[in-house]
Amino acid sequence: MHALSGFVDLQVNGYADVDFNADELDDDRVAGVCRRLIDDGVAGILATVVTANLPVMCRRLANIVRVREADSVIAAMIWGIHIEGPFLNATPGYIGAHPAEFARDANVDSMKQLLDAAGGLARLVTLAPERDAGARVIQWLVSQGIHVSAGHCDPTIDQLREAIDAGLSLFTHLGNACPAMLPRHDNIIQRVLSLADQLHVGFIADGIHVPYVALGNYLRICGFDQAFVVTDAISGAGLGPGEYRLGNRVVVVDENLATWAADRSHLVGSAGTMQRSAENLQKELRLNERQIHQLLIDNPRGILSRP
Repeated sequence: MHALSGFVDLQVNGYADVDFNADELDDDRVAGVCRRLIDDGVAGILATVVTANLPVMCRRLANIVRVREADSVIAAMIWGIHIEGPFLNATPGYIGAHPAEFARDANVDSMKQLLDAAGGLARLVTLAPERDAGARVIQWLVSQGIHVSAGHCDPTIDQLREAIDAGLSLFTHLGNACPAMLPRHDNIIQRVLSLADQLHVGFIADGIHVPYVALGNYLRICGFDQAFVVTDAISGAGLGPGEYRLGNRVVVVDENLATWAADRSHLVGSAGTMQRSAENLQKELRLNERQIHQLLIDNPRGILSRP
């Protein structure tokens, strides 16, 4: 397979030693990262801000707005913002790398603060449906033209159906942000797969977050029209082993490019790139170029093109 280009990545926390969740962003360094993304075949990303306390999240969102307004290269690469949190399930396993102390129930007033800070750039919000009573925030976000994704969550099948009825349309990196030990049959993965015809389902295709044998099964169930791939990249993406940052956290990238919390207890984002994801899918799952194009280019672009 020749190198593809035109990738659209809906979940980028950082890249090439720049962390979009830093408390300060330097215009020149962010512009350099955007040029690196272009060189790596990426057409556009959603810069992703993860859970922190609300004022900190608002400041980080405003930072992205500011640097995007300062440079045309940044504006061309950052198509919008993905707000991942803080309305997530705080239970260990489901919360993943997000700081549990800042996870909270969803409410419209807090969501308005985040959207205001994002200056009209918010395109996607990930939340836990079980933390959104009556799916009121989901319904309000959809009314504002924002895509809503379930993630870091453990809703019942009825809660998931209620969320879909309210306008939920995506699921964030299925197979991750859940405990290593789950009930055999009634678990979040099975619930999402049972409703996959009503959702666009995202995956991280690095073989670390989801083993390839499971990823292949999930893709067959979801179908190539409904699935999409993200990197969930952190500042170590595109580099190599070492220590990097995601917000206030240290992330250790090992020799296999797995991204660990400092205590090695759980994964924190990814050090992968979209080109590497494409190569993985071709080599490990033997997908053809058309299928890879759907997962990494057509489907994420199509999601953003819809109101």
